[in-house]
Amino acid sequence: MMRATVAIALISTATTAQTVPEPSDYRMDHYRAPVPDQITGGTTIGPEEAHGLWLDQSVAFIDVLPQPPKPANLPEGTIWRDKPRDSIPGAIWLPNVGYGAIAEVTADYFRSGLEASTNGDINQGVVFFCLEDCWMSWNAARRAIEWGYAKVYWLPEGTDGWALWGYPLDRVEPAPGQPVTGGG
Repeated sequence: MMRATVAIALISTATTAQTVPEPSDYRMDHYRAPVPDQITGGTTIGPEEAHGLWLDQSVAFIDVLPQPPKPANLPEGTIWRDKPRDSIPGAIWLPNVGYGAIAEVTADYFRSGLEASTNGDINQGVVFFCLEDCWMSWNAARRAIEWGYAKVYWLPEGTDGWALWGYPLDRVEPAPGQPVTGGG
């Protein structure tokens, strides 16, 4: 009986202790999947740390949850409503900037949003987030690091983890200038 209990405990520990390796490049597909526990060049934070930064108002918060475009072939008279987004209060929502490959117009939109949220200071801290198990925030944080941003924080639990801790959420709209085309 003791051996069976130890064996089950070892199997359970082995499956829960598995981590996703950090890729050498951007994640290009299957964006809703387990994510690594780190990002090279940045700092991984949990909801409690993010909440502390939010209370201090010392960093910018960037939500990168994608927003599907309105389908082009909707029947005439069909009413289209974008899915509402509840996010961390004060965050700027830059949809579709977290794809692995982004069009230049999307990169320009992303750069513009980053510059606006940091007042053009690449040393200003920035927290990137989406939902739990969403590679969009990892990709966006990596891109900001490559663009020279020095204090990049990544919140892999996203608004799911934030809400789980009982922290507030506010309805947000995409930042102005969102291109019609999203990712690659």
